[in-house]
Amino acid sequence: MAGRAAPAPGALLCALLCAAAAAGGGPGDNPAPGAFGHVYRGAVNISSERVYAFAYRSEPGQVDAVRVYVNSSSENLQYPVLFVVRQQKGVLSWQVPLIFRGLYQRTYNYQEVSRTLCPSEPTPETRPSDQIIFVDVASMAPFNIAYELLVTRLENFQLETNKAFNFTASPSQPQYFLYRFPQDVDSVIINVVSDAAYPCSVVSVQDIVCPVYDLDHNVEFNGVYQSMTKQAAITVQRKDFPGEQFFVVFVIKPEDYACGGSVPSSVHGNVNRTWNLQRTKNLQVTIVPSIKKSVYVQAMFFSFLSFLSFYLGSVVVAFVHYIRVQRKASAGRLSPEHGSGMMTSSHPISASTPEGSSYGAIDESSSSGGHQLSSPERRAPAGSDTDSSVEEESDFDTMPEIESDKNIIRTKVFLYLSDLSKKDRRIVSKKYKIYFWNIITIAVFYALPVIQLVITYQTVVNVTGNQDICYYNFLCAHPLGVLSAFNNILSNVGHMMLGFLFLLIVLRRDILHRRAMEMKDIYTLDYGIPKHFGLFYAMGIALMMEGVLSACYHVCPNYSNFQFDTSFMYMIAGLCMLKLYQTRHPDINASAYSAYASFAVVISLAVLGVVFGKNDMWFWVIFSLIHVLASLALSTQIYYMGRFKIGECYMGIFRRAVMVLYTDCIQQCSRPMYMDRMVLLIVGNLVNWSFAIFGLVYRPRDFASYILGIFICNLLLYLAFYIIMKLRSSEKLLPIPMFCIVATAVVWAAALYFFFQTLSSWEETPAESREKNRPCILLGFFDDHDVWHFLSAAALFFSFLVLLTLDDDLDTVRRDKIPVF
Repeated sequence: MAGRAAPAPGALLCALLCAAAAAGGGPGDNPAPGAFGHVYRGAVNISSERVYAFAYRSEPGQVDAVRVYVNSSSENLQYPVLFVVRQQKGVLSWQVPLIFRGLYQRTYNYQEVSRTLCPSEPTPETRPSDQIIFVDVASMAPFNIAYELLVTRLENFQLETNKAFNFTASPSQPQYFLYRFPQDVDSVIINVVSDAAYPCSVVSVQDIVCPVYDLDHNVEFNGVYQSMTKQAAITVQRKDFPGEQFFVVFVIKPEDYACGGSVPSSVHGNVNRTWNLQRTKNLQVTIVPSIKKSVYVQAMFFSFLSFLSFYLGSVVVAFVHYIRVQRKASAGRLSPEHGSGMMTSSHPISASTPEGSSYGAIDESSSSGGHQLSSPERRAPAGSDTDSSVEEESDFDTMPEIESDKNIIRTKVFLYLSDLSKKDRRIVSKKYKIYFWNIITIAVFYALPVIQLVITYQTVVNVTGNQDICYYNFLCAHPLGVLSAFNNILSNVGHMMLGFLFLLIVLRRDILHRRAMEMKDIYTLDYGIPKHFGLFYAMGIALMMEGVLSACYHVCPNYSNFQFDTSFMYMIAGLCMLKLYQTRHPDINASAYSAYASFAVVISLAVLGVVFGKNDMWFWVIFSLIHVLASLALSTQIYYMGRFKIGECYMGIFRRAVMVLYTDCIQQCSRPMYMDRMVLLIVGNLVNWSFAIFGLVYRPRDFASYILGIFICNLLLYLAFYIIMKLRSSEKLLPIPMFCIVATAVVWAAALYFFFQTLSSWEETPAESREKNRPCILLGFFDDHDVWHFLSAAALFFSFLVLLTLDDDLDTVRRDKIPVF
């Protein structure tokens, strides 16, 4: 009978009704034929119910969706009206009033409800098929309860690519639509926008499975979902849906607290309220194709080639430098004989000269009186290398001379580098190499649990589908494998590549320096800044680890793991300040143990600030007090060149500082003994006290960035002071450091511009954060924050080169002619 025509829907319906009547059921068991688009009104009670039958014909390959609208004027929660819809493969039921529960068990009742029935799957048949839907209306009430029923067929159920669709939804009237992947599209982005932030809504993507979870209490049971105020975006890949189609579900929440809003002031306690259609929201959904695989390849090539160009530039600079050195050597400009001539022309003070006579002197002879001790390498026997842990006297000093010698030398009005580079070079080098080995240990122990944690975060996101866990820029979040935002991870490759390049540059300088030491080169022994590379190695490792941890943070950026992205930024800023100070104070710089212990305290404060810094005034009072006292203590230590001891009383350092201020500034109004240092420390303390007052008054929510700002401002202040003092001392800037300084300033300015283009914020709710999301700006793959990653990596690299090359002009200047500041 394949050629026989299918019976009409009306004939099928009549046959079913006759069969029901022949069964001899009660009045409620006899289905009444229903028509689409017609409003049915009636009343039900415990002894009377109504059944409606709606038949329709489905065309081959067509997806038919039916929507049921019901209404009841009754607010009696004891006797609700029950609606049961029976389809070929499923049952959907609800009650009116429909009850939603909010925060603190508040309840919200809705008398108007409309639901979209799960559509029938398109059949492979080539002929039309007949479908029938039964709608049962019943109540256990002993009295009549009126109702209204309307069943319609949806004409715009399937969404189209690149075509906006507008609709309205409410908590009791959710909406969902079907989308099918076009043949040439593997990934799409679902963009949803609304003019109003509230009411809070949820956007969900679910597989073609019945039932569809489209109510507030069950929308999170299936698929992926996001909360939304004004904007939402979900990237969907074809590979995740074997049927190459999915439902896009829109649910309006009964309360706004999940999106950052407050509970309506008219609601108090557990009082039941009827809201009806007061919480409607107009939405617009647009589904656009995402990027193709070729864009991923282009982005990866761009990332790696951009930073490989730095390697090429470094090779060119190294080659040019090698050619220039060879030419100068062949011309005899850097011959050892020339250096020996300079050495014999000097007239060092004899060892019998009492060094106490140089205390407080300002003449040239006394200021260079430490020259005879400036070459400990030549005094020490070849096998006299000892373990640094034995030699270290304290966290700040390992000077083998007696205490009186230190006090006499370091309290001179004018200090020269030879006064602060008296220790055995090998012992000092070992001291600074501890920075390198310690930061490797810290990096391994810090990174392993971080990687494990972010993998767990990403797994939870993928398994639960809850995209409110991670604060991505969803308008430019390109997934790859299990990663939800591969572009944010790829953009951190610059930190790792440039950190490794900086290590190579430092290693080259270290090797050349060792060769010069083995050849007893006079310029290496007694000229220029003493070369200690331990801190530079540590800086390179810190830059690489910043890239690794920033990538880990961007696997799932959120409130709980933000410190991963900033921890090594604190260490980079601290190491740069230490290196800058070590340049002219090689003997009295802080040890690696005390430095890293200080960084640990800072990171601990950052974590406490993230947890308690939002609303707790007591935390800001304690932190500001610690900040001010630490600034004073460090200032005193710097002012007295590490020769200030706390003594028996822990408050002795502060009492001494107060006495100096009283004696020099109030009692005698005399000029400070170390004017340059005093100016730097006064400005530095003013800056830090300003930060402390700002934090105490405004209490910024982003505490981690607040601390990072303190570090960066102090570093920039010290670097500016160093360069100014260098120029005041008639020293010059060579072309390479000058280029690096200009490049650093330009790249940092550009990087900070993109940094302040906020694309998300874990200080707010996920829905509010998504309001800041923006499309990609570079290659259709990278967003503003990715550009910040690229530029900040380059800026840090140039900053490191500034510190590495800043004093190259002093390589031919005697250390007893290099001033300390």
